[in-house]
Amino acid sequence: MRSTALAPARTDERLTGLAGEPPGHRRYRRMRFIRRFEETLLRLFEEGALNGTTHACIGQEADAVAVTEHLAEGDHIFSNHRCHGHYLAHSGDALGLLAEIMGKEAGVCRGVGGSQHICAPGFKSNGVQGGIVPNAAGIALANQLAGNGAVSVVFIGDGTLGEGVVYETLNMAALWKLPLLVVCEDNRWAQSTPVAANLAGDMAARFAAFGVPVREVGSTDVEELSAIAGEEVGAVRAGRGPRVLLIHTYRLCHHSKSDDERPEQEIAERWLVEPLVVHGRRLDAADRARIDDEVETALAEVVATARALP
Repeated sequence: MRSTALAPARTDERLTGLAGEPPGHRRYRRMRFIRRFEETLLRLFEEGALNGTTHACIGQEADAVAVTEHLAEGDHIFSNHRCHGHYLAHSGDALGLLAEIMGKEAGVCRGVGGSQHICAPGFKSNGVQGGIVPNAAGIALANQLAGNGAVSVVFIGDGTLGEGVVYETLNMAALWKLPLLVVCEDNRWAQSTPVAANLAGDMAARFAAFGVPVREVGSTDVEELSAIAGEEVGAVRAGRGPRVLLIHTYRLCHHSKSDDERPEQEIAERWLVEPLVVHGRRLDAADRARIDDEVETALAEVVATARALP
Protein backbone atom coordinates (compact mmCIF):
# COMPACT_ATOMS: atom_id res chain seq x y z
CA MET A 1 0.00 0.00 0.00
CA ARG A 2 1.28 3.46 -0.89
CA SER A 3 2.30 5.62 2.06
CA THR A 4 0.44 8.89 2.55
CA ALA A 5 3.06 10.42 4.84
CA LEU A 6 4.32 13.79 3.71
CA ALA A 7 7.45 13.80 1.60
CA PRO A 8 10.24 16.18 2.66
CA ALA A 9 10.44 19.50 0.81
CA ARG A 10 13.38 19.99 -1.55
CA THR A 11 14.59 23.44 -2.47
CA ASP A 12 17.21 24.80 -4.83
CA GLU A 13 18.67 28.26 -4.31
CA ARG A 14 18.90 28.69 -8.08
CA LEU A 15 15.09 28.79 -7.97
CA THR A 16 14.44 30.60 -4.69
CA GLY A 17 17.37 33.01 -4.31
CA LEU A 18 21.13 32.87 -3.88
CA ALA A 19 22.75 33.71 -0.54
CA GLY A 20 23.25 37.47 -0.30
CA GLU A 21 21.29 38.15 -3.47
CA PRO A 22 19.66 41.63 -3.66
CA PRO A 23 15.92 41.56 -2.88
CA GLY A 24 15.01 42.77 -6.36
CA HIS A 25 16.99 39.97 -7.98
CA ARG A 26 15.48 37.41 -5.62
CA ARG A 27 11.94 38.53 -6.44
CA TYR A 28 12.63 38.35 -10.16
CA ARG A 29 14.17 34.89 -9.74
CA ARG A 30 11.16 33.57 -7.82
CA MET A 31 8.68 34.95 -10.33
CA ARG A 32 10.71 33.57 -13.21
CA PHE A 33 10.85 30.20 -11.44
CA ILE A 34 7.05 30.08 -11.07
CA ARG A 35 6.50 31.25 -14.65
CA ARG A 36 8.79 28.64 -16.16
CA PHE A 37 7.44 25.88 -13.93
CA GLU A 38 3.90 26.60 -15.10
CA GLU A 39 4.94 26.83 -18.75
CA THR A 40 6.80 23.55 -18.36
CA LEU A 41 3.69 21.91 -16.90
CA LEU A 42 1.59 22.99 -19.87
CA ARG A 43 4.22 21.61 -22.24
CA LEU A 44 4.30 18.29 -20.39
CA PHE A 45 0.52 18.05 -20.68
CA GLU A 46 0.73 18.66 -24.41
CA GLU A 47 3.32 15.88 -24.65
CA GLY A 48 1.01 13.49 -22.80
CA ALA A 49 3.42 13.19 -19.88
CA LEU A 50 0.78 14.24 -17.32
CA ASN A 51 -2.78 13.14 -16.64
CA GLY A 52 -5.83 15.03 -15.42
CA THR A 53 -5.88 18.80 -15.56
CA THR A 54 -3.96 21.76 -14.19
CA HIS A 55 -4.60 25.44 -13.54
CA ALA A 56 -1.59 27.70 -14.14
CA CYS A 57 -1.04 31.14 -12.61
CA ILE A 58 0.90 32.70 -15.49
CA GLY A 59 0.61 36.47 -15.05
CA GLN A 60 -0.16 36.29 -11.32
CA GLU A 61 3.31 35.38 -10.03
CA ALA A 62 3.87 38.71 -8.29
CA ASP A 63 0.96 38.10 -5.91
CA ALA A 64 2.44 34.88 -4.54
CA VAL A 65 5.98 36.23 -4.21
CA ALA A 66 4.91 39.53 -2.63
CA VAL A 67 2.73 37.96 0.05
CA THR A 68 4.75 34.91 1.03
CA GLU A 69 7.99 36.80 1.61
CA HIS A 70 6.40 38.41 4.68
CA LEU A 71 5.42 35.14 6.32
CA ALA A 72 7.34 33.39 9.07
CA GLU A 73 7.73 29.93 10.49
CA GLY A 74 4.47 28.95 12.14
CA ASP A 75 2.31 30.89 9.69
CA HIS A 76 -0.03 28.94 7.41
CA ILE A 77 -0.94 29.41 3.75
CA PHE A 78 -4.20 28.10 2.31
CA SER A 79 -4.81 28.02 -1.41
CA ASN A 80 -7.15 26.86 -4.15
CA HIS A 81 -7.17 25.04 -7.47
CA ARG A 82 -4.64 27.56 -8.86
CA CYS A 83 -2.12 26.82 -6.13
CA HIS A 84 1.23 26.08 -7.78
CA GLY A 85 2.64 29.60 -7.54
CA HIS A 86 1.64 29.94 -3.91
CA TYR A 87 3.26 26.62 -3.02
CA LEU A 88 6.46 27.29 -4.96
CA ALA A 89 6.84 30.77 -3.47
CA HIS A 90 6.35 29.23 -0.03
CA SER A 91 8.57 26.16 -0.35
CA GLY A 92 10.67 26.29 -3.51
CA ASP A 93 9.99 22.56 -3.85
CA ALA A 94 9.70 22.19 -7.62
CA LEU A 95 10.61 18.50 -7.63
CA GLY A 96 8.08 17.62 -4.95
CA LEU A 97 5.29 19.48 -6.75
CA LEU A 98 6.09 18.11 -10.20
CA ALA A 99 6.37 14.57 -8.87
CA GLU A 100 3.04 15.05 -7.11
CA ILE A 101 1.33 16.22 -10.29
CA MET A 102 2.84 13.22 -12.09
CA GLY A 103 1.35 10.92 -9.43
CA LYS A 104 4.71 9.69 -8.19
CA GLU A 105 5.73 8.42 -4.76
CA ALA A 106 8.28 11.21 -4.35
CA GLY A 107 5.54 13.84 -4.59
CA VAL A 108 4.63 16.22 -1.79
CA CYS A 109 1.67 13.97 -0.86
CA ARG A 110 3.14 10.74 -2.28
CA GLY A 111 1.30 11.33 -5.54
CA VAL A 112 -2.23 11.06 -4.16
CA GLY A 113 -3.11 14.78 -3.96
CA GLY A 114 -2.31 15.85 -7.49
CA SER A 115 -2.29 19.36 -8.90
CA GLN A 116 -4.97 20.94 -6.72
CA HIS A 117 -4.74 19.23 -3.33
CA ILE A 118 -1.40 19.91 -1.70
CA CYS A 119 -0.76 19.15 1.97
CA ALA A 120 2.63 20.20 3.30
CA PRO A 121 3.99 21.86 6.46
CA GLY A 122 2.51 25.35 6.57
CA PHE A 123 0.61 24.89 3.31
CA LYS A 124 -2.77 23.42 2.35
CA SER A 125 -4.75 23.70 -0.88
CA ASN A 126 -8.17 22.49 -1.98
CA GLY A 127 -9.70 22.48 -5.46
CA VAL A 128 -13.24 23.08 -4.17
CA GLN A 129 -14.14 26.77 -4.53
CA GLY A 130 -14.10 28.33 -1.07
CA GLY A 131 -13.70 24.96 0.63
CA ILE A 132 -10.40 25.88 2.25
CA VAL A 133 -11.55 29.22 3.72
CA PRO A 134 -13.09 27.82 6.95
CA ASN A 135 -9.93 25.76 7.51
CA ALA A 136 -7.86 28.93 7.33
CA ALA A 137 -10.08 30.55 9.94
CA GLY A 138 -9.87 27.46 12.13
CA ILE A 139 -6.08 27.54 12.18
CA ALA A 140 -6.23 31.29 12.78
CA LEU A 141 -8.42 30.65 15.82
CA ALA A 142 -6.00 28.00 17.08
CA ASN A 143 -3.12 30.45 16.72
CA GLN A 144 -5.10 33.15 18.51
CA LEU A 145 -5.86 30.85 21.42
CA ALA A 146 -2.22 29.75 21.58
CA GLY A 147 -1.07 33.36 21.56
CA ASN A 148 1.83 32.47 19.26
CA GLY A 149 1.56 35.48 16.93
CA ALA A 150 1.16 33.30 13.84
CA VAL A 151 -1.18 34.26 11.01
CA SER A 152 -3.25 32.43 8.42
CA VAL A 153 -3.24 33.61 4.81
CA VAL A 154 -5.87 32.27 2.44
CA PHE A 155 -5.74 32.89 -1.31
CA ILE A 156 -9.08 32.96 -3.10
CA GLY A 157 -10.23 34.15 -6.52
CA ASP A 158 -13.07 36.35 -7.67
CA GLY A 159 -15.11 33.24 -8.48
CA THR A 160 -14.99 32.15 -4.86
CA LEU A 161 -17.12 35.15 -3.91
CA GLY A 162 -20.13 33.16 -5.08
CA GLU A 163 -19.70 30.67 -2.24
CA GLY A 164 -21.72 31.15 0.95
CA VAL A 165 -19.10 29.59 3.20
CA VAL A 166 -16.82 32.55 2.46
CA TYR A 167 -19.29 34.96 4.05
CA GLU A 168 -19.97 32.69 7.02
CA THR A 169 -16.23 32.59 7.65
CA LEU A 170 -15.83 36.35 7.26
CA ASN A 171 -18.58 36.89 9.82
CA MET A 172 -16.90 34.65 12.40
CA ALA A 173 -13.43 36.02 11.68
CA ALA A 174 -14.64 39.59 12.14
CA LEU A 175 -16.54 38.82 15.35
CA TRP A 176 -13.59 37.00 16.89
CA LYS A 177 -10.89 39.27 15.40
CA LEU A 178 -8.99 36.30 14.02
CA PRO A 179 -5.43 36.68 12.66
CA LEU A 180 -6.56 35.96 9.09
CA LEU A 181 -5.50 37.65 5.86
CA VAL A 182 -7.69 36.96 2.84
CA VAL A 183 -5.88 37.57 -0.44
CA CYS A 184 -8.47 37.80 -3.21
CA GLU A 185 -6.88 37.54 -6.65
CA ASP A 186 -9.39 39.03 -9.07
CA ASN A 187 -8.07 37.85 -12.43
CA ARG A 188 -11.14 39.33 -14.13
CA TRP A 189 -12.42 36.14 -15.73
CA ALA A 190 -14.25 33.09 -14.37
CA GLN A 191 -12.96 30.58 -16.90
CA SER A 192 -14.30 32.30 -20.06
CA THR A 193 -16.92 34.52 -18.41
CA PRO A 194 -16.01 38.13 -17.49
CA VAL A 195 -16.48 39.00 -13.83
CA ALA A 196 -19.01 41.72 -14.67
CA ALA A 197 -21.31 39.08 -16.14
CA ASN A 198 -21.54 36.92 -13.03
CA LEU A 199 -20.66 39.01 -9.97
CA ALA A 200 -23.04 41.79 -8.93
CA GLY A 201 -21.96 44.88 -7.05
CA ASP A 202 -18.57 45.91 -5.74
CA MET A 203 -16.11 43.27 -4.55
CA ALA A 204 -14.55 45.38 -1.82
CA ALA A 205 -17.99 46.25 -0.44
CA ARG A 206 -18.72 42.57 0.15
CA PHE A 207 -15.84 42.34 2.62
CA ALA A 208 -16.44 45.78 4.11
CA ALA A 209 -20.01 44.75 4.98
CA PHE A 210 -18.51 42.60 7.74
CA GLY A 211 -16.36 45.43 9.02
CA VAL A 212 -13.24 43.82 7.57
CA PRO A 213 -10.71 46.38 6.27
CA VAL A 214 -9.99 46.02 2.55
CA ARG A 215 -6.80 47.08 0.79
CA GLU A 216 -7.48 47.25 -2.94
CA VAL A 217 -4.68 47.36 -5.50
CA GLY A 218 -4.53 46.98 -9.27
CA SER A 219 -0.86 46.38 -9.95
CA THR A 220 1.49 43.76 -11.37
CA ASP A 221 4.53 45.41 -9.75
CA VAL A 222 5.98 42.99 -7.22
CA GLU A 223 7.73 45.82 -5.34
CA GLU A 224 4.48 47.74 -4.85
CA LEU A 225 2.59 44.58 -3.96
CA SER A 226 5.27 43.52 -1.47
CA ALA A 227 5.15 46.83 0.36
CA ILE A 228 1.36 46.65 0.67
CA ALA A 229 1.34 42.97 1.60
CA GLY A 230 3.91 43.61 4.31
CA GLU A 231 1.68 46.24 5.89
CA GLU A 232 -1.37 43.98 5.78
CA VAL A 233 0.43 40.94 7.21
CA GLY A 234 1.89 43.17 9.91
CA ALA A 235 -1.54 44.50 10.88
CA VAL A 236 -2.97 40.99 11.16
CA ARG A 237 0.02 39.80 13.18
CA ALA A 238 -0.36 42.77 15.52
CA GLY A 239 -3.81 41.53 16.55
CA ARG A 240 -5.90 44.02 14.59
CA GLY A 241 -8.23 41.32 13.29
CA PRO A 242 -8.84 39.95 9.79
CA ARG A 243 -8.02 41.96 6.70
CA VAL A 244 -8.47 41.59 2.96
CA LEU A 245 -5.93 42.28 0.25
CA LEU A 246 -7.90 42.58 -3.00
CA ILE A 247 -5.55 42.36 -5.99
CA HIS A 248 -6.92 43.10 -9.45
CA THR A 249 -4.60 41.00 -11.56
CA TYR A 250 -4.80 39.07 -14.84
CA ARG A 251 -4.44 35.45 -15.86
CA LEU A 252 -2.40 35.35 -19.08
CA CYS A 253 -2.93 31.66 -19.73
CA HIS A 254 -6.14 29.73 -20.27
CA HIS A 255 -8.29 28.68 -17.31
CA SER A 256 -6.83 25.19 -17.27
CA LYS A 257 -5.01 23.43 -20.10
CA SER A 258 -6.48 24.83 -23.29
CA ASP A 259 -9.85 26.50 -22.70
CA ASP A 260 -9.71 30.20 -23.57
CA GLU A 261 -12.28 32.35 -25.34
CA ARG A 262 -11.10 35.77 -24.19
CA PRO A 263 -10.39 38.57 -26.72
CA GLU A 264 -6.90 38.12 -28.17
CA GLN A 265 -6.26 41.86 -28.15
CA GLU A 266 -7.01 42.07 -24.43
CA ILE A 267 -4.55 39.29 -23.66
CA ALA A 268 -1.88 40.85 -25.89
CA GLU A 269 -2.17 44.17 -24.06
CA ARG A 270 -1.80 42.45 -20.70
CA TRP A 271 1.43 40.76 -21.77
CA LEU A 272 2.95 44.25 -22.03
CA VAL A 273 2.48 44.91 -18.30
CA GLU A 274 2.91 41.44 -16.81
CA PRO A 275 5.02 41.05 -13.63
CA LEU A 276 8.27 39.88 -15.22
CA VAL A 277 8.21 42.72 -17.74
CA VAL A 278 7.44 45.37 -15.11
CA HIS A 279 10.01 44.21 -12.56
CA GLY A 280 12.52 43.01 -15.15
CA ARG A 281 13.10 46.61 -16.25
CA ARG A 282 14.74 47.27 -12.89
CA LEU A 283 17.48 44.69 -13.53
CA ASP A 284 20.46 44.92 -15.83
CA ALA A 285 20.04 42.82 -18.96
CA ALA A 286 23.06 40.72 -17.97
CA ASP A 287 21.59 39.98 -14.54
CA ARG A 288 18.24 39.02 -16.05
CA ALA A 289 19.91 36.70 -18.54
CA ARG A 290 22.02 35.07 -15.82
CA ILE A 291 19.01 34.46 -13.58
CA ASP A 292 16.97 33.16 -16.51
CA ASP A 293 19.74 30.70 -17.37
CA GLU A 294 20.13 29.51 -13.78
CA VAL A 295 16.39 28.96 -13.42
CA GLU A 296 16.23 27.14 -16.75
CA THR A 297 19.10 24.83 -15.83
CA ALA A 298 17.65 24.03 -12.41
CA LEU A 299 14.18 23.32 -13.82
CA ALA A 300 15.58 21.10 -16.55
CA GLU A 301 17.25 19.03 -13.84
CA VAL A 302 13.97 18.87 -11.91
CA VAL A 303 12.07 17.64 -14.97
CA ALA A 304 14.71 15.03 -15.79
CA THR A 305 14.72 13.77 -12.21
CA ALA A 306 10.92 13.65 -12.01
CA ARG A 307 10.63 11.75 -15.28
CA ALA A 308 13.05 9.11 -13.98
CA LEU A 309 11.23 8.60 -10.69
CA PRO A 310 9.15 5.43 -10.23
